[in-house]
Amino acid sequence: MLNALRLWRNLSKKIRLYGTKTSVSKQSLFVEIMTMSTKEIRSRAKELAKKYEYLQYMIERYLALWGEDETLKYLQACELPIRPSIRINTLKTTNDEVLSRLRSKSVVFEEIPWLENGFYADFNDSSPGALLEHMLGFYYVQGVPSMTAARVLDPQPGEIILDLAAAPGGKTTHIGQMMQNTGMVIAIEQDRLRMASLKSNIIRCGVTNSLILRGDARKLDYLGFEPDRILLDAPCSGEGLIPLYPTRKTSKTMADVRYCATREDELLDAAVNVLADGGTIVYTTCSIAPEENEYIVDEILNRYPELEVVEIPIDFGIPGYSEPFGVRLNESLKHSRRFLPHLHGTEGFFICKMVKKEGKVE
Repeated sequence: MLNALRLWRNLSKKIRLYGTKTSVSKQSLFVEIMTMSTKEIRSRAKELAKKYEYLQYMIERYLALWGEDETLKYLQACELPIRPSIRINTLKTTNDEVLSRLRSKSVVFEEIPWLENGFYADFNDSSPGALLEHMLGFYYVQGVPSMTAARVLDPQPGEIILDLAAAPGGKTTHIGQMMQNTGMVIAIEQDRLRMASLKSNIIRCGVTNSLILRGDARKLDYLGFEPDRILLDAPCSGEGLIPLYPTRKTSKTMADVRYCATREDELLDAAVNVLADGGTIVYTTCSIAPEENEYIVDEILNRYPELEVVEIPIDFGIPGYSEPFGVRLNESLKHSRRFLPHLHGTEGFFICKMVKKEGKVE
């Protein structure tokens, strides 16, 4: 199989470095490693790529990361639909009222144990977004990992929260709900069109403690305050969304992953710089690529020793990888969580919670 450590040593002497920061350059080496594999991996990857209609490089990486058995389970799970889920919006209604109203429309529910107000919902022949209760803001159609992200952030009433790359607003409205419309949620989004959906959802859900700003979340110095908590659901390659969007099997190259990783590094770096001492930051992506997840966090931990990865008290998901592809990373990354279709019935997702310790460590 792939000897990633040996490849690392060779590549570090030979290949061109990308980006300007050490983390981005080192990460580029890591990305190049992921594209290299043995003849056996390439041969099997070619077969599976043809069968499941993926780009071959993706299958090569899965085989190197997981081995064949788990790769097959993952590929098969990605062919199945994700179970729909909703979050009931207690700013406007109660769980009992929504459950009663929707059951009368033949919607079948199952409570999600670790998510307050979260339910799996089978709408049968109905469209979840077309029902009156949705239009009234009584519930938000939201994936389990997305709901989990706000729960892990654990915003408290009266705090100042920063939600970066906030559109379309699922997490923003969830945070506002958890804070009971107290304090302030500042939602930053760069894309003008996506801002429209963010604004619409905030209004629909009755979130009144929010402020929407249009801007580049990599440039936050102008804010002039230090938020208590930051949620960064970083724009990513979207590799975890294949069960929802099968076209992702062939729409992204390694150059796209490399670009996303560079931007994610910059976004997380900017967020850490404005976070208050003692504050919490939650970093998430809907990518399964270690380059966009554990490796980003590992480099940030090296750059900011005052940051500490903390455990996520939710009995769901698997621990993050501390040695993906044989490259050893910070052991604390085991405290992060990964969701995968073949293990959890969700889209692929990564969540890491960090605390900025009091007083900058020199």
